[in-house]
Amino acid sequence: MKRILILMITALLVLSQSAKAQDSETIVFTPQWTAQAQFAGYYVAEAKGFYREAGVKVKIEHLLATQSAVKRLLNNDCQATTLQLCQALEIVDGGVPLVNILQTSMNNAMVIVSARGKNPLTQKGARVGIWNVEFGQLAICMSMKERLDYQWVRCAQGINLFVAGALDATLAMSYNEYYQLVQAGFEMNEKDVYRFCNHGYNVQEDGVYMTREYYEKHPEMAKKFAQASRKGWEWAAQHPEETIDIVMRYVEKDHISTNRVMQRLMLKEVLRLQIDRESKKREFRLRPDMVRQANKLMLENLMLSREVGYKELVE
Repeated sequence: MKRILILMITALLVLSQSAKAQDSETIVFTPQWTAQAQFAGYYVAEAKGFYREAGVKVKIEHLLATQSAVKRLLNNDCQATTLQLCQALEIVDGGVPLVNILQTSMNNAMVIVSARGKNPLTQKGARVGIWNVEFGQLAICMSMKERLDYQWVRCAQGINLFVAGALDATLAMSYNEYYQLVQAGFEMNEKDVYRFCNHGYNVQEDGVYMTREYYEKHPEMAKKFAQASRKGWEWAAQHPEETIDIVMRYVEKDHISTNRVMQRLMLKEVLRLQIDRESKKREFRLRPDMVRQANKLMLENLMLSREVGYKELVE
């Protein structure tokens, strides 16, 4: 009986150690927002078996719009997340080294949409909606540099406050809230919409980041994850309608309030933003010049205590 008990305990310990080893070989990936076509390439990589083919186990875990992907990364609740470049600089400056393993965005998607018929640059002191999570550093830099003295109003998500008339203007992503406003029947023209990328603020946004500590312990896993994710995005660009089928499965699973038309518009715009303006190619790389530009803007507006070098962010 004693021997049987010892064998049972030993078996349990082996199973426990095996489970821990299996967990350590899994990359938990948390995108910085709720399920939508902004992250289509990763959904495709999972659905089409690209991660499996690359020999890496990936688990995609979304969060609520009021939760923070950054906190999950720093608490080791996930091993990879998507961040805008300005966010990444802020985190590294705060003492947490990060590594950019894949850059998808080559252009900035941020816009300011103002009240009907008004130019955002003429609305000094305006009440402007901004996301309640860690986005918006570039917008704050712009408003300070242009001496607009905006009153920032934190919002969890959506366009409701702006549509209701409680705000003079709101930040929006050209692939997300902008199209929500279109679907809500809000009429916009180029005078109403300030596009950061067209006014000297074309700073890259979404890239995939890991903590340097995790990356240095698992460089091959990181490389395989990045390569398979890139393959997912390249496939998505070639098969947009089938990609939307995959996106909608994620959306429906998480009970996200959206529709296929909205997700199709989002995917088209996200894919457009991945094409570099100069090379006309989907490059999947962090540009040193944009890192310098982001540093300059944030340093000028006291959002960084030091310059975060390009080499600090890459392998």
